[in-house]
Amino acid sequence: MLERELLYAALGTGFTCLATILGAAMVFLFRREMSGVTQKVFLGFAAGVMVAASVFSLLLPAMEMAEEQGQSVGLAIGGGFLLGCAFLMLLDRLLPHLHIGSDEAEGLPAHWRRTTMVVLAVTLHNIPEGMAVGLSFAVAAQDPAAGSLAAAVALALGMGLQNFPEGAAVSLPLKSQGVRSGKAFVCGALSGVVEPVFGLLTVLVAGALTPVMPWVLSFAAGAMLYVVVEELIPEAHLGEHSHAGTVSVLLGFTAMMLLDVLLGA
Repeated sequence: MLERELLYAALGTGFTCLATILGAAMVFLFRREMSGVTQKVFLGFAAGVMVAASVFSLLLPAMEMAEEQGQSVGLAIGGGFLLGCAFLMLLDRLLPHLHIGSDEAEGLPAHWRRTTMVVLAVTLHNIPEGMAVGLSFAVAAQDPAAGSLAAAVALALGMGLQNFPEGAAVSLPLKSQGVRSGKAFVCGALSGVVEPVFGLLTVLVAGALTPVMPWVLSFAAGAMLYVVVEELIPEAHLGEHSHAGTVSVLLGFTAMMLLDVLLGA
């Protein structure tokens, strides 16, 4: 059973990683960096997708699973959620990284190259995404006939939609700063590789101990919402284009919600 769960998780996270790679490849087609408004729209859309995915693809299934296993729903969901938030907060404080458009690095002091820290910033965003997609496909592998496979596919499609511009958002600014196209593409692509890595690692942990699955699902939800609140929504509302960021968040939430409802029905 664990082998099938890992296979499903590898396929799902492989798709979202491929979307990031394809987005990074835009560096070979476009010379200019994304405009500020475009970046805010993409960030807002990603935030909306991740909020909806946290609720419909992670927290609700975790609640159902906890009830079926006779666990305390409040303890499993609340505890896992807070642990996920704390995990991302710890990584955010420790891992040196630099957000696109910022001149001040975050995390522990490190004399690393700017390109390395930019890639690490996006990598932080992709860790909970990989966990979420990997877990959803692992749940689907346990009982594909229950509609969970369609829900996992919906989640992968939603993450893929927001990963494509995310890959471009890494490679294009690097190119505009003088980085060669090939290197900028590799940096953007590498930011997505973390998704299958963490997706498979999470499935290994959850698959070995089935009772902790509700905790791990809510853990991934907490990690994703930390990214949304800490990074995506504030960046989507910077400057004077707040309406564009707001509308894109709502559109992202709606798109992910409809994907989950229509495919999971």
